[in-house]
Amino acid sequence: MPASDLPRVRRRTLLRALGATGAASLAGCAGQDETTDAPATEVTDGEAARLAERFAPTVYFDADERWFPTDPRPYETERDGRVVVDGFDALEGYTRRFEEAGDPPDPTVFYRVIRYEESPLAVVQYWLYAAFDQFTTNFHWHDWELLQVFVDTDADEPRLYVASAHSRTVPNNEHLDPERTVPRVLSELGSHSSALSLNERPESFQRFSVAESVPADITNRSLDALEALVDLPAAYGLPRDEGLRLPYVVPELDGEPIYEHDRLPSVDRSSLLSDELTVRSFDALSSPPRDLPERSTGAVFDREGRDRDETDVSYELVPTRELEHIEAFTGPQLSFEFAVPAFAEDAVAGHITTAGVPWTQPRYDDPERDITDPTHRSALAERYEVVSEPAPVNSVVAAVTEAVETADAPSGEGLTTRPSPVETVALLESDPVAVPTFDGVAMVRDVDPGEHRLTVNGAGVAPHSEQVSVAGDGVPTTAGVDGEIPLVAREHAVELGVDADGTEADLARLAVEDDFAGRLYDAPLDGPDAVYVHRGGAYAAEVRDVDGAVGAFRVNPAEESAVTVDEPDTGKASLARFVADVGAETAEGVAAEQVTGPANAVEGLARALEAVTSAAERAAGRADAGDRGPADRALETVASNLDRVAERLGAASGALPDSLANATGNRLDQARRRTDQALAADKL
Repeated sequence: MPASDLPRVRRRTLLRALGATGAASLAGCAGQDETTDAPATEVTDGEAARLAERFAPTVYFDADERWFPTDPRPYETERDGRVVVDGFDALEGYTRRFEEAGDPPDPTVFYRVIRYEESPLAVVQYWLYAAFDQFTTNFHWHDWELLQVFVDTDADEPRLYVASAHSRTVPNNEHLDPERTVPRVLSELGSHSSALSLNERPESFQRFSVAESVPADITNRSLDALEALVDLPAAYGLPRDEGLRLPYVVPELDGEPIYEHDRLPSVDRSSLLSDELTVRSFDALSSPPRDLPERSTGAVFDREGRDRDETDVSYELVPTRELEHIEAFTGPQLSFEFAVPAFAEDAVAGHITTAGVPWTQPRYDDPERDITDPTHRSALAERYEVVSEPAPVNSVVAAVTEAVETADAPSGEGLTTRPSPVETVALLESDPVAVPTFDGVAMVRDVDPGEHRLTVNGAGVAPHSEQVSVAGDGVPTTAGVDGEIPLVAREHAVELGVDADGTEADLARLAVEDDFAGRLYDAPLDGPDAVYVHRGGAYAAEVRDVDGAVGAFRVNPAEESAVTVDEPDTGKASLARFVADVGAETAEGVAAEQVTGPANAVEGLARALEAVTSAAERAAGRADAGDRGPADRALETVASNLDRVAERLGAASGALPDSLANATGNRLDQARRRTDQALAADKL
C-alpha cells in the first residue's frame, strides 16, 4: 500500500477518538518518581552474554546517515579528577577516523541484562552510542539510544520489544509477543530513534497491517474509536519511511554553523546531513518544503559471529559496566532558534538537550519505566507479578494540520484544513524537550498538572502558541480546537491580535472563526495577545471576559501583514455591531455581483441584508446608550430580517455563483448565532 493511501488523522476526529477511549488510552508507564517494588539484579555471568547474543538486533541505517554506533572510550579524558567524554573530542575524532579508514570506526553495541528475582522475566538492554545527533527537533553532542527486550527465560522467548523514540515525552515503538526472535531496528536518520521492523518487509516500517502476511511492526494501542475514519497507533514510528516529510536543521554554536568551529578541523559541511535534507532555520522558508527525499536503506549492522549476507558492518557486543567509569558526556549548548510567539516572537534554544549518561537514568535499573504503551505493561503485569500495573500519565495531544484557501468560497474569503505536508515540532515551555509530530499528531507525555504554554512550529510555517491546562487525572488534554491545530504557511500568515488597553472588560479568552473552516483558535488570553491566521480567510474574532460575556469583531485581513482589534469589548453592543458589519459586507458583495439569472431575486437579497445591517446598527447604538429595552427590540428585528435573508437567499441562489451563495449562507448562520448571543447577553 502506498504511504499516501494510509489512514491519516482528519479534521475534528482526534478529540472524539480520545473521548471514546477514556483516560486509559494514553496512560503510560510509571512516572519519573515511581519505581517498581520488585527487586531486580544485573546478570553478569555467561548467561548475560548468551542472552545478549541471542537477541542482539540487526540495525538498518539510512543511506544518508553520518554517525553510526561506536565506542566512546577512545575519546575519554580526565578532567578535574573525573573521566568525561568531550563532545568536540568525540565528533572530531570520530569524523577524522571515519574519513581515514573509510569505514565506521569501532562499531559497538553495549548491553546489560537484568533479572527480576523469583521470576522468569529478564530484560536485555542494548545501548547504542553515536558521537553526534542532527535532527529536526534536537541535535547534540553524544546520542544514546536504547532497545529493550523483555524475555521469558523459562521459554527462552521474547515477550516485548521496546525501541526508544526521541525522549520520555514521545511514545516508544513497541511490539508485544513478537514472533521474530532477532529484532530488526530501523534507525532514523540523524536522530537514531529506533523503529521496529518485524514483518516480511525487512527494510521498511509498517505502522498499519497491510495484509495478513504483513502485520504492523508495532502493537501500540491506537488513539482509538471512529475505526472507519482513523486508526493511529500512539507511537513515533519512522516518518520518512511512511511517506511523510521531515526537514532537518543545521546546528550552530556561538551563532555560526558547527562545522566552522576551530576545534573541529575534520568537520566540514559534507560531514553533516546534505542540503537537500536540511533548512538553516524554520523561518527561512515562505512555505513548507514539499520535495524532501524519502528514506532509503544504507548500511546494515549486525553482531559479530552472526553470518548473514545482508550485513555490511559487524559490531562488537560489550557490557555497559565497562563504560560506567565515565561520569559525564560533555559539550557546550548548541543552538537552533525556535520561535515562541509572545508577540513579538521570542527565540529559544533551551530545547536542545541530551539524555545524559545511561547509568544515571531511572530506566537503567528499572526497565519498566520505558514501556510507554499501557496495554503492553498491563499484559506483562498479568503474566509476571514483578511487573506493576501502569499508572496514569498526563498527555497533551493535538492533530497538526495546514490551513489553506478553499475553492468553495469567494477568493480570499474562506479556508479549509488538510493534513500538514511536513512533520512539525511541539514544545511545552515547562519541558526542555521538543518533540516531533508523528503522522501529523503532536503528543507530549508525562506532563505535570497545571498551566502550560504549548508552541507548535515547523519549516515554512508561522508558529502557533496557546495556553493549555492539564488536570492531572490521566485524561489526555487536547490542544487546539477539537484537538486540531491548523498552521499557516509564512507567505500567507497574518498576525491577528487584540489589544485590551482602554476596554472595561477583563478579557479571558480569544477565539478565531473562519466563515468556512469554522473555529480555528480558542485559547486563554494573556494581556495583549495574537494568533497567526491565513490572509485568505474571513474571520470572527471572539473575546470572552471573566464573567463569560462575549464580544465579536469582523476581520478581513486581505493583504495586511497584521491586524489588531483595539479595545475589544463584550456584550450586546459588540455583538450587534459584528452582525451589522457582516450584513454590510455581504450586501456589498451580493450587489456587486454580475448575475446572469433573474436580477430581482438578487436585488431582494441585497435589500434584506441591508435591512439586517440597519437594524443591527440601531441595536448597537441603543446598547451603547444604555437602553436595554430598545436594544433588544432592535435585535428582535434583526432576527426577523435574518429569516427574510434566508428566504431571499433561497430564491437567489441559482443566480449567484456557488461560492458567493455558500459564503452568504455561512455568514447568515454566524449572524443568527451572534444575534441570539446578543439577545441573551446581560451586559450592554
